[in-house]
Amino acid sequence: MKQLLFAALLLSGSQAYSETVFVTLEKDNALAVVDPIAGKLLKTVPVGQRPRGIAISNDHRHLYIATSDDDTIQVIDTETLKAVGELPSGEDPETFALSPDGNFLYVANEDDALVTAIDVKAAKAIKTIGVGIEPEPVATSPDGVWVANASEATNMIHWIDSKTLEVVDNSLIDPRPRGLHFTADSQQLWATSELGGTLTIFDVNQRSVIKKISFKVKGVNDDKVQPVGVVVDKERKWGFVALGPSNRVALVDAQTLEVEKYFLVGQRVWNLSFSPDGKRLYTSNGISNDISIIDLESMKVTKSVAVGRYPWGIAVKP
Repeated sequence: MKQLLFAALLLSGSQAYSETVFVTLEKDNALAVVDPIAGKLLKTVPVGQRPRGIAISNDHRHLYIATSDDDTIQVIDTETLKAVGELPSGEDPETFALSPDGNFLYVANEDDALVTAIDVKAAKAIKTIGVGIEPEPVATSPDGVWVANASEATNMIHWIDSKTLEVVDNSLIDPRPRGLHFTADSQQLWATSELGGTLTIFDVNQRSVIKKISFKVKGVNDDKVQPVGVVVDKERKWGFVALGPSNRVALVDAQTLEVEKYFLVGQRVWNLSFSPDGKRLYTSNGISNDISIIDLESMKVTKSVAVGRYPWGIAVKP
């Protein structure tokens, strides 16, 4: 009995730490498949042209990849790593977000100043929503109420009602917004501004600013501090902001909204994703062609893994 119990514990432990990291490689037209625990690139798989945004379905069976130069969202089977379908994204898809139930996908069409709403099961675009000039980041609130989009040239966040698919409010933000993230309780929206060098935190109910945060990295010129990707943990304890060519990720206390420290990662850090157990953070580093792994228990960068040319988006499968 003791031997069986010990074996079961070992098995459950291995499952708890078994995960796969998928990374889009913009210049290789490929998807990198990484074992983050071993710190090893397992393989690269050809996909469409200029892949950037990526997300995984709620059942973890499919990856959705924005292949920008193909004007489509490619659907990849996570087991076979083969393309199994496409979704009609509109022109030049770059970033997108899934609805909390996984049934809808919202794509920013940068060249057309639109957000395209897609019914995933029907593989059909159901509406295009006019927004500001050069829309890029998209996020959905976990409570299913909001779709948020930010336009880089208009410097504005567009609040879209998920039921009516109409823009019901707009909020000004610092120049060139690049990242959006709703907190798990849907009460806050964290938004980065690449050229403004800032993170703005909004109260979702009021669509008003709670606080604006600037970043100062010792030994790095301010013009190199360019906030892009942003994530907040489920407990709203910590937020993390990728700071682009400063090669740093900022750690923000999500309660006090103060910057606590900076992690040195790879060059031109773009996007961020948590491990399923919340114990690690993965970063895509565009110019150094690798990902960094940050251990969130020790709060240290522990590994880097070479993945291919211009890694951009990251998705994690448990």
